[in-house]
Amino acid sequence: MTYTDLSVSPDDRARLDQIFMQVVLDVQAQAQQTQPPQAGNLAAMFHKEQVSEVLQGCAMLIAGWNQGRIDGAGLSRTVKGLKALELPELAGRTENLQHIAEG
Repeated sequence: MTYTDLSVSPDDRARLDQIFMQVVLDVQAQAQQTQPPQAGNLAAMFHKEQVSEVLQGCAMLIAGWNQGRIDGAGLSRTVKGLKALELPELAGRTENLQHIAEG
């Protein structure tokens, strides 16, 4: 799924900063704690690539947040990586960031 950038007002950003960062930091930590689903170099390489995708997506989300927006490309990248790592609940939590400022 592709997401578009969403603006976040300065007031919402200040009010929701701790929640947003908590979700993103949790995503980073949990992605880094995963292990390849099977043994072998190919599985390890694919796993490393997916963890990297999640971490890069999180970096994009943080950069966007600091600029007052939810970064659509970063959200897409993070969710895609989490689903590939078989972390659908975490992917769902991350997807919910697009609604964070809606109340």
